[in-house]
Amino acid sequence: MWHVACIRHGIEIHEAGGMGTVGINFGSATSGAGFDVSSTVNAIVANLKSVETPWQNQLTSLKAEDTAFTSIGSDLSTLATSLQSLTDFQGVMASKLGSSSNTNVVTLTSAGATAVAGNHAIVVSRMAQTSSYSTNAIAAGDTLSGGLTIQVGNGAATTIPAIAGESDTLATYAGAINAAGIGVTASVITDSQGSRLSIVSGTSGAAGQLTVTAGGTVPASGSAPATSYGSLTDSATSSAMALNQGSAGQDALLTVDGVDIDSASNTVSSAIPGVTFQLLSADPSTTVQVQIANDNNTVATAFSSLVSAYNTVAKDLKAQEGNDSSGKPEPLFGSPIVSQLQSALSLALTSGAASGGIGNLAQLGISVNLDGTLALNTSALNSALNSNYSDVVGFLQNSGSFGQTFQNTLDTLGSQTPTGALTLVLASDAAQEKTLNNSITAEDAIIATQQTKLTNELNSANQILQAIPQQLNEIDELYNALTGYSPNSKG
Repeated sequence: MWHVACIRHGIEIHEAGGMGTVGINFGSATSGAGFDVSSTVNAIVANLKSVETPWQNQLTSLKAEDTAFTSIGSDLSTLATSLQSLTDFQGVMASKLGSSSNTNVVTLTSAGATAVAGNHAIVVSRMAQTSSYSTNAIAAGDTLSGGLTIQVGNGAATTIPAIAGESDTLATYAGAINAAGIGVTASVITDSQGSRLSIVSGTSGAAGQLTVTAGGTVPASGSAPATSYGSLTDSATSSAMALNQGSAGQDALLTVDGVDIDSASNTVSSAIPGVTFQLLSADPSTTVQVQIANDNNTVATAFSSLVSAYNTVAKDLKAQEGNDSSGKPEPLFGSPIVSQLQSALSLALTSGAASGGIGNLAQLGISVNLDGTLALNTSALNSALNSNYSDVVGFLQNSGSFGQTFQNTLDTLGSQTPTGALTLVLASDAAQEKTLNNSITAEDAIIATQQTKLTNELNSANQILQAIPQQLNEIDELYNALTGYSPNSKG
């Protein structure tokens, strides 16, 4: 509520309760000049809005905290990701490298997580082969009659006839074989001698050995009787097409560490656990040395990333203990959350069970600087990896180990889990911000109502002030008419 008090050459407008006073100077009351209602109302509204200043300041402070907490949370998430690459059973600690002493005979394709570092001796006596057949060459446009019977390994024999009543070419006949779905691939090969039908088994090794014979019988089906067909014949010459075996289906023969192994494929993945290698040629007189090694360089890079990510978080927290570039305290200066994060991270560096000969980070070349950041000695790390790799893995991945304990700590601190410290503090800030915004919105609604009412009242007052000169003239004229006296007359 506001009330208006007239004073000499002006008006004072007071808010009930004494919260604010706005003075209006309009000069002489009889000038008819009035006053600027809009600027007066704006001044009053600004006075009213001063009650929101503490709320706005608190909102600004909370939003600055949110920005700082969110940034720290992002860096904590990066730290958790870098740690996970080391604690994941399928991560970098499982990465392996492989090499062959003779890549003309054996080449390494992959070494997976289940591979174990070590050396293996391989002798390749025979390569695996895929069975194939082909016909003699005929003119590309010649048509066919008759058929072939094809059998894959010990499977059922199937007769593929030339289509009755149609003029089959090699291409359409190859299509009929492929459409039959009997485990072979047929194609037409053309060169300067003509075109020939090629049939290749879909199964490598001895199990895919083809048996291709001339003619055959298509069994009865439904109302259709059984039908016999003669040899596949070139209709243009009336000569039966010859069938030539290209390669016989056979398994590869090799020894791995003195153990005889046969393989239907030249890609061998079952001889050494977790390792796949490719046979490129047979050489019974040559022993190929295959070495499987831990990928120490990749592991060292992962440790370097871990240390870098940890140091980023440590510097984030340390920065909140002082002032910003303008000399003002950082948004989280004095926050107990900062101390909680620092203490938890520091404690996590020395927590977790030992694994064999590895019981602390110092044995991996990681030390703590005076400012709380970490330093990595890569020579010491490589020494530990070379001499005690399995214990390093256990130190990171065993239940209750340093790696698992550190991962759990990060989960309890970060904003990636519902109960993380940053998740909770950001939620608390959000609740306070909502309350403050609601208070500001409600106050703005009240002020808007008062602004409308006051504008109407001051417009009315202004109209009165502006009408005073006219009213005075009317009084003068009335006085003159009654008395015959005019204050403006001479003599």
